[in-house]
Amino acid sequence: MSPVFGHGRLRLYLLKLLEESPRHGYEVIRLLQDRFLGVYSPSPGTIYPRLARLEEEGLVTHEVVDGKKVFSITDKGREELNSRLDELADLEQEISASVRDIAREVKEDVRDTVKSLREELTKMAKDVRTGQKADVRRLREQQKRQWTEHMSSWQDESERLKHEWRRIWGDIWTSIGGVPGNRVELDNELGSMLADFVAQVREDASDSHLTRERLEEIRHTLSTASQSIRNSLH
Repeated sequence: MSPVFGHGRLRLYLLKLLEESPRHGYEVIRLLQDRFLGVYSPSPGTIYPRLARLEEEGLVTHEVVDGKKVFSITDKGREELNSRLDELADLEQEISASVRDIAREVKEDVRDTVKSLREELTKMAKDVRTGQKADVRRLREQQKRQWTEHMSSWQDESERLKHEWRRIWGDIWTSIGGVPGNRVELDNELGSMLADFVAQVREDASDSHLTRERLEEIRHTLSTASQSIRNSLH
């Protein structure tokens, strides 16, 4: 029970409600609930025994309407109510003050709830932005790691191809017969130079956009270089 209705004051307020109009029990409960903004709602176990006691004392009476007991105040009940008007006025003031306190608490709760919700939404937005930045960083790190791995793999493959070309061209060069014994070392060095040249050209070609026009330019350049080399050897 609400503290406002201590010391038998609920009995007085029930007489006040029934003096306004005949009512059934659940209507009395609803009126009290509305009066206290839904914060205080007396149970049927609180209201009906008190109405029955008031009826036993001759302060109220009831009649059955549509299967429901409708309680009305009697003349004796009005006499008691009139004799306690000052007490009723104090009770009304206390109820009004209690309702104002309830309204203030509800307002503060709503304000605190809105503040908490705003803070939570701000935090969520910040977390989302932080998460997006973290995702971007992870993506960049992943791309950087993949690029590093790719470059490392490409360099390893380039070195392997370079050595393979050197070996192939070295084998081709040294397989040519008719080389005097006193010139084998110089001949092998020349073969290594040619192998390095082919490997370097092959590596450069892998990094460029090779077209038919460029290939013809290279063919002409190689032909000129070949003639220069032959001239040097004769």
